[in-house]
Amino acid sequence: MAATEKQPVTGAGPFNGILTWVDERYPLMSTWKAHLAEYYAPKNFNFWYYFGSLAMLVLVLQIVTGIVLTMHYKPDAAQAFASVEYIMRDVPWGWLIRYMHSTGASALFVCVYLHMFRAMLYGSYRKPRELLWIFGMLIFLCLMAEGFFGYLLPWGQMSYWGAQVIVNLFAAIPIVGPDIAIWIRGDYVVSDATLNRFFAFHVIAVPLVLLGLVAAHLLALHEVGSNNPDGIEIKNLKDPKTGIPLDGIPFHPYYTVKDIFGAAVFMFVFAVIVFFAPEFGGYLLEYNNFIAADPLRTPQHIAPVWYFTPYYSILRSFTVNFFWIDAKIWGVAAMGVSTLIFFLLPWLDRSPAKSIRYRGPIYKTALAVFVVCFLILGYLGTLSVNEGRTIVAQICTALYFLFFLLMPWYTTIDKCMPEPERVTK
Repeated sequence: MAATEKQPVTGAGPFNGILTWVDERYPLMSTWKAHLAEYYAPKNFNFWYYFGSLAMLVLVLQIVTGIVLTMHYKPDAAQAFASVEYIMRDVPWGWLIRYMHSTGASALFVCVYLHMFRAMLYGSYRKPRELLWIFGMLIFLCLMAEGFFGYLLPWGQMSYWGAQVIVNLFAAIPIVGPDIAIWIRGDYVVSDATLNRFFAFHVIAVPLVLLGLVAAHLLALHEVGSNNPDGIEIKNLKDPKTGIPLDGIPFHPYYTVKDIFGAAVFMFVFAVIVFFAPEFGGYLLEYNNFIAADPLRTPQHIAPVWYFTPYYSILRSFTVNFFWIDAKIWGVAAMGVSTLIFFLLPWLDRSPAKSIRYRGPIYKTALAVFVVCFLILGYLGTLSVNEGRTIVAQICTALYFLFFLLMPWYTTIDKCMPEPERVTK
């Protein structure tokens, strides 16, 4: 048989003919084999490897529930809040779809943050996965944009004023800032034009870019192979006869079954929150957002959703003017750099070991301090400002940036253990 000729599908029962007909016209079985049945992943995946597949699951959930919500939502300043109430009260099962979408937004960020943390644990951004990491960070930025644009759509008090505050931050950019803020709003204040603009970005523009980046992320992953808790490249040691990695197992059925179990546990927790605590104490749905937006009435305390609060705390921690530059400008710049600096991790990390299992005490301590600071900043971002909280936020902000800026130094001097030749359990 010629090398270019496809072999017929076997073992498919009554659908054998159909699958053969499709496979002759579309790379169905070759795609299945390349990305599932014959994609070999390390055999020592652990708990932290659930969150990539869970993020995919929640993304699909968000797309499906979002499509249903757009069938009843009206992106009009005079009708948006009422349309949300209509969905909640009159659309059959509309309350469930809305709560699934609002809870799913937070669940998606939980999965993404833990997915990023796993990469920092095991060095998944290191060579040869630099481009994979960059695609992942671009996905993260798209999700932040998606969350920001969707935040305004309920047209409640907190979404309205939160969007007003965040858009005004762009006005702090020297020279071009005011024009950028007006372009984002489509008006001089948050208005009907802003709502229509944000709706278009949230429903069409950003999701298209996001899906393209997810596809690129998966293709890059399957090109270089998955990392593992030992940080060892399983492609370096293969069976000389079959060419199969000695420390790899087929993704299907082993990890598909594992991921299905993780998805079942996740969906149970997700359902408990949706049915019994959809507001989650005001962290998932702020109580002020159940009040229609009023441009003449400002809430006492304006704060973004919890997954933006660490960066919001970094913004607010700058209170003094430096070099004749306003503190607000420094805060906006620091908030932007605090997200973009993750892109540099593959080149900042100079450790001879990838995985935290074999790294020295300095990196382990630095990562622990970074995580604690990130959580503290996130909590402070939900609270109003006072002198004591500002000092704590400033200390945590300094430690946050020092984690990255000092990384080339402390990862070089850190005493690491030798990595094993084969993966361990």
